[in-house]
Amino acid sequence: MSFRRLGFIIAAVIEATGVAMASSAVVAGIYGEWSDARGIAISALVVVVVADVARRLFTPAAEMTTREGFAAVALAWFAMAFVGTLPYLVTGSVSGLTDAFFETAAGITTTGSSILPDLAALGHGVLWWRALTQWMGGMGIIVLSIAILPLLGTGGVQLARAESPGGLPDRLTPRFRETAKRLWFVYFAFTVAEATLLSFTDMGVFDSIIHAFTTMSTGGFGTKAASMAAFDNSAQWIVIVFMVLAGVSFALHFNALRLRDPLTYLRHAEFRLYAGILAAATAFIIIGTWGGNIADTVRNGVFTSVSLVTTTGYATVDFGQWASSLQILVVGLMFVGGMAGSTAGSVKVYRLGVLYQGSKADLRRLIHPRGVFVTSFGKQPVPDAIAESVQSFFLLYMFVFMTGTLAFSVFESIAGTNLDLVTSASAVASALGNIGPGLSAVGPAENYAVVPAAGKWLLSVIMIIGRLELFPVLLLFTRELWRR
Repeated sequence: MSFRRLGFIIAAVIEATGVAMASSAVVAGIYGEWSDARGIAISALVVVVVADVARRLFTPAAEMTTREGFAAVALAWFAMAFVGTLPYLVTGSVSGLTDAFFETAAGITTTGSSILPDLAALGHGVLWWRALTQWMGGMGIIVLSIAILPLLGTGGVQLARAESPGGLPDRLTPRFRETAKRLWFVYFAFTVAEATLLSFTDMGVFDSIIHAFTTMSTGGFGTKAASMAAFDNSAQWIVIVFMVLAGVSFALHFNALRLRDPLTYLRHAEFRLYAGILAAATAFIIIGTWGGNIADTVRNGVFTSVSLVTTTGYATVDFGQWASSLQILVVGLMFVGGMAGSTAGSVKVYRLGVLYQGSKADLRRLIHPRGVFVTSFGKQPVPDAIAESVQSFFLLYMFVFMTGTLAFSVFESIAGTNLDLVTSASAVASALGNIGPGLSAVGPAENYAVVPAAGKWLLSVIMIIGRLELFPVLLLFTRELWRR
């Protein structure tokens, strides 16, 4: 483990964060918010200068190893979360490091949880920063890797491998840097397309860009306290379409666009399962909420199911007021997620498919002890090592969920906030799956301001654990990672 290389990567990530922060100062200046612009600009300048000096001091002499890649990613995300608090603190939008860190962590992890009760009181520069943190976090560290990879050699693959939303990045080209560029080109193109379409609805240009940022990142930060319910039906349908696209592997998008063949999607087994889950969830929700205006029922059912499965977290209705049976479905959908290689969080459709097929194979082995049964997904055999890794991930995911819920309940009991079990469990499930709203006291119509300070720090850490798919953060606490 080379601390010099770790320091170099973390400094480079912080420097890139400072450069992105400067854009918020520009936006604040455009809208005449000079106090905010000055504070954010000074913060960005200090961050960039200090990080640039540190990066030059830590310039590595050799490429990064796999262990260093995992450690660098996890530490860099915590570093970004701390640095990202500055725009909130210097503008007075958030009081206290705890709330500022929570808001920033919810941004860079694309979780979308918030402690802010009145978004209308925020300046344009701060709203831009909230959305930008989610857009940057959508495909994660890969965007920064485009600038860093030339300095790392092949070690850059370990860096992206540790953070890639799907676990293992798809190699569209022999060179990973070119692959990252292509994925980010698709990501950027979809963002521009959505912002353009939304500008023709009742959203203004600013709101359109903000919601394009936070839709394609499956983040869910908006500009209104009422979330997407504040905008007309056409805007909601556009967001539905792009949430579905954001939940699809960006490598699959690139291949479909390159081949100009929409059937590329249907030939992909994981996409078919993803579409099936969306359809089934939508049907259950529409049936469960049937009544009143049929068009509204259908639209709200489609919107809610897509928002939950893709872990975007937007809302058009308060599903916290639904019947208990539907609330159970809501929590269940928090454990799904989009396709591997998408910007969605949670378990991911691929893993669920492998778990299901593996369970079928195990049942058949019980009936035919001497038979040889291979776990397959989409008619493709799944190597035993991958099947075991998926099982380990899911067990660890549920372990983090259960222990997180227990710890959260203990913290809120000590603080005397008396939050119920539904609030505790849904808050942790939402944080781990990078979704945003939970149920009860942290439902779509509420926010996380009611959570005690210790609970906010816990949820912030869980958000980062979930965004990095458990292992990079948990590996920080193993002796083997740091052993030379």
